Amino acid sequence: MNTLCVRHVHTRAVQAPLEYTLKTSTGIIATVPLVLIDIETDAGITGRSYVFTYTPLALKAVQRLVDDLGATLVGQPVAPVDRDAGFESRLRLLGRGGLVIMACSGLDMALWDALAIHQDVPLVTLLGGTPRPIPAYDSHGLDGLELGPVRARRAVDAGFRAIKTKMGYPSLTQDLQVLRALRNAVGTEVQIMVDYNQGLTVPEAEQRIRALAQEGVAWVEEPTIQENLSGHARLRGLGAPIQMGENWCGPGEMQRALQAGACDYAMPDVMKIGGVTGWMRAAALAQGAGVPMSSHIFPEISAHLLAVTPTAHWLERMDLAGPVLAQPLRCVDGCAVSADVPGSGVAWNEEAVRQFQVS
Repeated sequence: MNTLCVRHVHTRAVQAPLEYTLKTSTGIIATVPLVLIDIETDAGITGRSYVFTYTPLALKAVQRLVDDLGATLVGQPVAPVDRDAGFESRLRLLGRGGLVIMACSGLDMALWDALAIHQDVPLVTLLGGTPRPIPAYDSHGLDGLELGPVRARRAVDAGFRAIKTKMGYPSLTQDLQVLRALRNAVGTEVQIMVDYNQGLTVPEAEQRIRALAQEGVAWVEEPTIQENLSGHARLRGLGAPIQMGENWCGPGEMQRALQAGACDYAMPDVMKIGGVTGWMRAAALAQGAGVPMSSHIFPEISAHLLAVTPTAHWLERMDLAGPVLAQPLRCVDGCAVSADVPGSGVAWNEEAVRQFQVS
């Protein structure tokens, strides 16, 4: 059998529009800066993925990193685990955190996509699983008393049985006002998660979590700075489960958080945990610790990964890349349903890419 090899890595930078400006307690995201990745192989197969850089300030830097790291893959077999080991060795002195792991993860996802397409199977099948609907929640911003209930009701009408809202208003009173307005909008059967985006001190978080627990929230996400593992551990046991993980850079950071007892639930981000390769290692850690594991954004690929995650919990539905995708992920009756196509299903709407491309 001929080995599938990388022929070329091509990237494009885009700034996609958002239906709703994403407000958080620590900043505002007005557009979606993405690096689109195409790994072309010598068999004519192209694997695709994207990286979300959060701020336009990082867009070109991440693109350059992907280009430079991608150049080291040319001529190499499409063997994601081997290529990950190569990155680990090459970058050992620099470290694989921040923008570096984002670039490595983007390339890893595209390699896995190419391999699945080469085998003519969906990614979940290549990973040893079976395609299935994945329970999803609709993820919202710091939308306030007017927009928040409207979006929440729309989500429920669309079939979602859980929503997440950003929190971190100037006072606990305002947090509770918004939360109660959302509860009135969705009823008692819909779960509500809250996300502080690391916006509180530990004492502030203690006060707010105790109050939120009385409102029956499903979890409180990143209440304080994510590196403060002992602080997160201190916030457990106040009546609401603690969720964290979207900012773990690699499985090693996840392992340290679990060992510190920092969270009840885990939520790796496939772009920061190490791509598909890193995710599978993270899933084993969650299984060993008996911790339910959810996904953070990247719903198109996360739907495949959660289907092979032993402690799979929730998929976060936040449609960041939808405007440039040929076929965005569908959610039916509150569940994410992957397209029945080879690979991850990530493919570009080229007309939209041209419209939003950044030169």
